[in-house]
Amino acid sequence: MAGKIRVGVNGYGVIGKRVADAVRAQPDMRLVGVSDVAADWRTRALHRKGIPLFAATNEAHEHLATSQIPVEGRLQDLLESLDVVVDCTPKRIAAVNVPVYRQLGRKFIVQGGEKHGVTGHSFVAESNYESAVGLDATRVVSCNTTATVRTLTALKRAGLLRRARGTLMRRATDPWESHLGGIINTLVPEPEIPSHQGPDAQTVDPDLDVLTMAVKVPETIAHLHYWSVQLSRSAQKEEVLDAFRASPRIFLMPDSYGLAAINSVKELMADLGRPRGDLYEVALWSDMLRVEGDEVFYTYMVDNQAIVVPETIDAIRALAGREPSGPASIRATDEALEIWRNPLSPAAG
Repeated sequence: MAGKIRVGVNGYGVIGKRVADAVRAQPDMRLVGVSDVAADWRTRALHRKGIPLFAATNEAHEHLATSQIPVEGRLQDLLESLDVVVDCTPKRIAAVNVPVYRQLGRKFIVQGGEKHGVTGHSFVAESNYESAVGLDATRVVSCNTTATVRTLTALKRAGLLRRARGTLMRRATDPWESHLGGIINTLVPEPEIPSHQGPDAQTVDPDLDVLTMAVKVPETIAHLHYWSVQLSRSAQKEEVLDAFRASPRIFLMPDSYGLAAINSVKELMADLGRPRGDLYEVALWSDMLRVEGDEVFYTYMVDNQAIVVPETIDAIRALAGREPSGPASIRATDEALEIWRNPLSPAAG
């Protein structure tokens, strides 16, 4: 087998720093370095972690040097040593970087803030991993779209899915930026129905009959989804739960766990030793799920900072062409990140 997949991360923010750590946890990958423009606490912490820093622009190189933050070189230097670059820069910046990646012949991944057309392929591992194997580029869809596709794919694979309608309560901003903005004492509905997550899910699986509505809420912990799904036939509750149990990245939470709200789920992840208290799974309340004939109603939590991290790792492996099997890649990623179907099971870990 060839050596480890050489990976670089461009943009060391909310997603970038998590992807960088996740790459370092994979036995078949090597993090060559990260690039950024900021000379703040994020990049100043890199030397303690032993992660090489590269300046994303010429201006940033001067700024970092002036700020006495050591850099290994510029983005171009980093790209010359990579197999795959993961672009985690803010929305619309990645699209500007793409011509550079293409010119150097580097495989690349962008995040869900970019349009599907930037890569022509959108990715959720449990739905379409195999279609990304060997491609030059893919787009890991947003946190809400990832959760939508994961759960609907579970129902689809069980032969239960007909159409889905969801209402999304979206956190107002990322927690580390809550001092800069957000909303207080109000709710802000997205201006259009469907909201963008439904059409975005169809870029991964065009066969999904899915419509979403969304509203911003004044909190920063996570998103909450409510779904009404018409099944292909009448079913029993346990049959629906079994479909969700078949997904390695859906965590079913019975009432007996006492996880009554999103803050308690995040606290559980911290107690389990997850980096930053990250929840990589869709956390679905199993006792709350209700089936009425051919309709099922359920709700789940989405960690906007973490859910796309394992997907990004799988996307790296797919583009590199080292693992043709989606389930095999998912198992490898989940083992390295300690993702279990039920993290509270005595068998977990």
